[in-house]
Amino acid sequence: MAIHFWSVAEASGDGKLLSDASEAVGYAAGFATWFLAASVFVAIKLSDNEMPPWTFCCMRAFLAALVLLPFVMNYHREILGLVRTRGWEAAFIGAIGLGLTQGTAFTALSYTTVVSFGIIFGMAPILTMALARIVLREPMSAWQIAGALTAFAGIVVIAVHGSLQRLLGLDFNGGDLLTLAAACMFAVYTVMLKRAKFDLPRLPLLVVLLFSGAIATLPLFAVEYWLGYHTHLAMRGYLALAYIVVPGGAVLYFLYNSSIDILGASRAGTLVYSQMIFTTILAWLILGEAIEWYHYVGGCLIVAGIALVIWFRVRPQAVAGGSS
Repeated sequence: MAIHFWSVAEASGDGKLLSDASEAVGYAAGFATWFLAASVFVAIKLSDNEMPPWTFCCMRAFLAALVLLPFVMNYHREILGLVRTRGWEAAFIGAIGLGLTQGTAFTALSYTTVVSFGIIFGMAPILTMALARIVLREPMSAWQIAGALTAFAGIVVIAVHGSLQRLLGLDFNGGDLLTLAAACMFAVYTVMLKRAKFDLPRLPLLVVLLFSGAIATLPLFAVEYWLGYHTHLAMRGYLALAYIVVPGGAVLYFLYNSSIDILGASRAGTLVYSQMIFTTILAWLILGEAIEWYHYVGGCLIVAGIALVIWFRVRPQAVAGGSS
């Protein structure tokens, strides 16, 4: 998922802005990134009867890393240096972000609609910001806190399908809870990645994390194979895997990398929220999923919360001025 590369970009901040490309190209690459990211969820949902989730996760991480490997060979010394000095730390962070987070998200798609999944997982950057406030002491304004609470209220509305009775009885949809768990794990992964400050450019670091995620989920892939979850695997499952590895994996990462180089990490990262919209539209068009009234209510609350978070973002100058 491109959202993991968003984390790498937030933690890295390396790379020069390309002066020979227009902002329109940068925004086009950014929106294409999140469109492809949304389409990954649809591809997984279409083939969930054939390809089990942890197999999807393990194979996607491993194959995407292999596809990207030739493009980072110039950094082989830096990669080997990171593996020697901080290999276990990188492996642990990669296992959480590119392993457990994705595997849990893919599992959630078996128990909830893509529409609900996309809207709830769209909260991940806000959860990251809240956790960064606690762990990294990053500034967060009162309006941003209000935005985070408003967005969380939207998640609750969707998880209980707008039913007060289900809310009071704590009768939540299991798939929606798994989606929220995946979003929380993503927040932990992102904050740990920021805190680690690995001295490696974005793409090589992503390859290291992808291999780590593949290794971490290999035992769960083996369990699925041992339990016979692959007996129904056919062409649709293989095509879905190919799609999420190449267009929904390597191509997606390159597009986002380009958008960062043109727009900068901050502006390119803001486009992450468009993934929620693309996911909802694709699920409706391709899967025929209904968009219920509680999706509209919950989605509006989340969008309102996101707007507050973006509009009232604490500027670096303000932080510096307040601390001097």
